[in-house]
Amino acid sequence: MGNDKVRHILSVSGGKDSAALAIYMRDRVPDMEYVFCDTEKELPETYDYLGRLEAILGKPLITLKDPRGGFDHWLKIFGNYLPSARMRWCTKHLKLFPFERYIGDSLAISYVGIRADEHRAGYIPTKPNIKPAFPFKEHGLCYSDIVGILTDAGLGLPSYYKWRSRSGCYFCFFQQKIEWVGLLEHHPDLFKLACNYEKVDKKTGKRFTWCAGESLEELSRAERIAEIKMEYQQRIARDKLKRATLAEVLELENEQGLQPCLICTL
Repeated sequence: MGNDKVRHILSVSGGKDSAALAIYMRDRVPDMEYVFCDTEKELPETYDYLGRLEAILGKPLITLKDPRGGFDHWLKIFGNYLPSARMRWCTKHLKLFPFERYIGDSLAISYVGIRADEHRAGYIPTKPNIKPAFPFKEHGLCYSDIVGILTDAGLGLPSYYKWRSRSGCYFCFFQQKIEWVGLLEHHPDLFKLACNYEKVDKKTGKRFTWCAGESLEELSRAERIAEIKMEYQQRIARDKLKRATLAEVLELENEQGLQPCLICTL
């Protein structure tokens, strides 16, 4: 290995769990390295949240980027094929690879913010010198504990949780329809940019859209928005756990379906 000293590294995404873990570990591992893999397509609220987190930690976040280029560069490399749940090239090239490139051959412990009340696998390194650690699982900390950590620190939850369940790129394909509506209402400029990524192959007529079977232009029509909002309210009414917020309702549904990328959303 390049260095016998074990490094302690925590990747924050701009989401509640990794932010809470960073605060939780702050006084437990003084030499922790806090990093953020920046796709340059994050929400403004995410950058604001990370700035406030830096102030609480008392040390800067180390920003990591792919030196070859960001999302638009890799979109060209993949032939303008939009990433999807089955082709997550964005996570690999903009999050995972920059993170592991930063660690290099050093022996490292990577701290991951999966909670004790979550039923999903953790980050699995592709390099043998990186060992994952799950402090929340080890110490039995659940959702209410994470909210308590953030509240006590004066950080609170990310403001985008009012209309979105997770951090990540503003056009993340894991967004549910109600979250796309939220993007349209809170950031119409970003919604328009997301629309510009959608294409139609003139030869085959095949559509490349963020949502399966529906373009953002179609989703943004007034009657469709009303329908999506009505369906969302019905889902809340059916929620047996009676979770109060959009973030909690959608997080529950995501746990029951396809899992978003951990390094993007924790």
